[in-house]
Amino acid sequence: MTGSHPPRPAAPEILRTGTTLRPVPLVPEIRLYQADDPVGLWERIELASGEADQDPPFWAFAWAGGQALARYLLDHPEAVRGRHVMDIASGSGLVAIAAAQAGAATVTAYDIDPLAVAAINVNAQVNTVTVQAVCADILAGEAPEGTWNSAAVVLVADAFYQRELAAKVTRFIEQARARGAAVLAGDFGRAYLPRDRLTPLASYDVSGLNVLEDNDVKSTTIWTLAP
Repeated sequence: MTGSHPPRPAAPEILRTGTTLRPVPLVPEIRLYQADDPVGLWERIELASGEADQDPPFWAFAWAGGQALARYLLDHPEAVRGRHVMDIASGSGLVAIAAAQAGAATVTAYDIDPLAVAAINVNAQVNTVTVQAVCADILAGEAPEGTWNSAAVVLVADAFYQRELAAKVTRFIEQARARGAAVLAGDFGRAYLPRDRLTPLASYDVSGLNVLEDNDVKSTTIWTLAP
């Protein structure tokens, strides 16, 4: 998404009253500020802002693809160790934090929601890692000039649930791969995942998803984009 965003309530207040700091089920090495009820938190944000057009609080949950990709990075730190890493549609910052813990040289996390960027900063601080959180539509080229094309690894999770977004993400990661970056994606097989362009690397059973998905456990795959 591009353009101006409606005003957001103060991030510290939302984090304090709407979420709880706790370990991520598949990645207990990482703690995040997480919510129990997506609809309740969304309503709270809209009431606090006085606007009914707020982004859904995707940042307040550890989604299946993010958990699996974070687990993969900690299990295979060589994928990012010493490299410049970009995490797109970062949400809570879970994947970015895992990349930093795995030894990435730098990690930049992009999201279009200012509340997500605030959550990334707080979550990174809690986990004592350095992540540069940027509020920009990286898929539309809003990042500072020269930023995105310096990444050696591009990470993305749970971003293939909507046709237009999936098309933008696919185009972006193909461009990144064409200039030599490695691409890793975490997804359990959503409708618009470009399976024909991806190669599976690993799979994890992610549990505790009954609030977010159609069942409690999702077998979630780590994919790479081949040259």
